[in-house]
Amino acid sequence: MTRQLILASNNAGKLKEFGELLQPIGFQLHAQSEFDVPEADEPYLTFVENALAKARHAARLTGLAALADDSGICVNALGGAPGVLSARFAGEPKSDTRNNQKLIAELAPHADKSAYYYCALVLVRHADDPQPVIAEGRWNGEIITAPRGQSGFGYDPLFWLPDLHRTVAELSADEKNRLSHRGQALRALVEKLQ
Repeated sequence: MTRQLILASNNAGKLKEFGELLQPIGFQLHAQSEFDVPEADEPYLTFVENALAKARHAARLTGLAALADDSGICVNALGGAPGVLSARFAGEPKSDTRNNQKLIAELAPHADKSAYYYCALVLVRHADDPQPVIAEGRWNGEIITAPRGQSGFGYDPLFWLPDLHRTVAELSADEKNRLSHRGQALRALVEKLQ
């Protein structure tokens, strides 16, 4: 039996990636836009709380189970910033270029360039689910001072993977999906659901 699941996002890439892993275990994934669900507020200080708020919002407005993610980049020398503010690090309107420039500038005085991408995934069976399914992923790397690569988005051109001697923006889509924080979290979620 196929179970309907709302993705609390309008991101086509996430819909495809998540859908491919969830379909074999009986879930049919739909974007929240199919149900005219507006984007939820993300007022919290943690990725898990923001993902939970988005999942509950989509479930409440559709009456269906919902899946949400919240992810970002955390830089150790900056106390974990940009963190949950990754998409809006340089303010509104959102801009990858301005975010990257601000990150390079703020990290310049620091010797420690270590960072990690983090993803929290939350699935709720209904809006008031007291036991949401939570899965996490973490991808370690370093921040470089000049962008490299043409793939990916956000901070990918600055996120250096020492073991691979490449940035995330230099990986193929398949490599990124296999290694990334989001891929790790999604595989962990699938394990919990099986």
